[in-house]
Amino acid sequence: MTDGPDRGPRPVIGPTAPLAEDLVTTDPQGTGTDGARPRLRLPARVRIMLWVASLTAAVLLLVVLVTWQSLLGGMNGRVDAALDQEIEEFEEYARVGIDPETGRSFTHTEALMRTYLTHQQPDDSEILFGHVDEAPGAQVPTGRVRQGPEPVHDVSADGALLREILDDSAARGSVNTPEGEMHWEKLRVRAPAGSGNPDGWFVVGYFTAADLAELGATTRTVGLVGAVGLLLTGTAAWWVSGRILAPVRLVRQAAAEISEEDLTRRIDVPGNDDVAALAEQFNGMLDRLHDAFDVQRRFIDDAGHELRTPITIVRGHLELMGDDPEERREVVRLVTDELDRMARIVEDLLLLAKAERPDFLHYERVSVEELTIDIDAKVRALGDREWRLEEIGEGPIRADPQRVTQAMVQLAANAVRYTPPGSMISIGSRVSGDGEQASFWVRDTGPGIAPADQERIFARFARGTSAGGDRAGAGLGLAIVRAIVDAHHGSVHLRSAPGEGASFTLTFPTGARSDRP
Repeated sequence: MTDGPDRGPRPVIGPTAPLAEDLVTTDPQGTGTDGARPRLRLPARVRIMLWVASLTAAVLLLVVLVTWQSLLGGMNGRVDAALDQEIEEFEEYARVGIDPETGRSFTHTEALMRTYLTHQQPDDSEILFGHVDEAPGAQVPTGRVRQGPEPVHDVSADGALLREILDDSAARGSVNTPEGEMHWEKLRVRAPAGSGNPDGWFVVGYFTAADLAELGATTRTVGLVGAVGLLLTGTAAWWVSGRILAPVRLVRQAAAEISEEDLTRRIDVPGNDDVAALAEQFNGMLDRLHDAFDVQRRFIDDAGHELRTPITIVRGHLELMGDDPEERREVVRLVTDELDRMARIVEDLLLLAKAERPDFLHYERVSVEELTIDIDAKVRALGDREWRLEEIGEGPIRADPQRVTQAMVQLAANAVRYTPPGSMISIGSRVSGDGEQASFWVRDTGPGIAPADQERIFARFARGTSAGGDRAGAGLGLAIVRAIVDAHHGSVHLRSAPGEGASFTLTFPTGARSDRP
């Protein structure tokens, strides 16, 4: 007595048939790269926050869309399942075709549908109804059988909607009703052959307004939670980026405030991330700049202080020089001597300035024995003294042999300056028992050095107060010795007393530990 939906022709059934710093800043110069108009700069903190917020918003939008589509697909699946279930239940009832009250087969489609609908309790969103043709082959269905409970909208009594459903060639579809969209499925019900009774339609409808409202509420909740999450993510991104970029901001501020007169500012950055490493590198750069400027300043101050006197002497002699040839020769001699002293001072100052540079030393692996013998040969030409080589160390040393020789020659020259001809000057070397240190020394029998002067004489332009000796030196020799020893990470020791001579000992690391496997 029925026809199925268009998923395939349903069998005709009846009694005999089956059915997520800052404000925008401008260029400090007030012009962009073209020099015409200001160039806006968005702080990195704002850019990070905007990127995080944009990505989070995109993800949240995708989540909302996927949630909506998933819920909508689930709702449509539930609606289709509900329609199929009602149609299948009616198909099974019509296939049996027995009136439970009389025990006889149905011969009229209206009686079949009325009896079936009497025992049905559809959901609030469902409507079940049947329509019977007025006569076999009639074009306008007039008989109407509907479920007992009142539906959301009685489509069976709405002629326009009913005609739209019954005239549709498909077995399933949807229509817009005053109560929202309704999905429907229909089944053609045919009377038993030869009964002379009209055929009809069995229709199941499902109103989706309530489900769509629930779906919309769920989606709005997801969207609201997402918006709150976006706000929290943006706030967190602002705070975290501010914490992370704080060292960068400090670096920028420090760079803006640093001048040649003040290189003491440093940035205190806790942590061990890349930004902290940047701040540490910046502090290291400031240390190097400070050292470089300090060396430059000391060089200028020392040169200005020490060269002022010989320049004054030269100028005074030249201004007072007369026409007498003998006087001119004497002035030229004095001026030449002062110029030579100035050249030595400048050379020594340049050497001290270079001692602060990484390329001051050129390390080699040399023999302490050979180095000692070379030094002994060179110092013997410094003056008529009784030179004695006390001891020769044996073993290798990793050092700059030229700088070590220069320091020893400087000490020997000082010994010559402060001792009379024929005096004894001893030199020697020794390697420690573990082979990790090498010592070189120079001893003289001169006037000695007062205890108060023993630390001071290693400073620039400092001279001892002991009597005797040629005091024409600029006071840079021992400063050079200490600079050479410090560059080797060694030490210099002085043992002396007035009237007992002086003993200078230079101690250098041999580098033996770094050579061990």
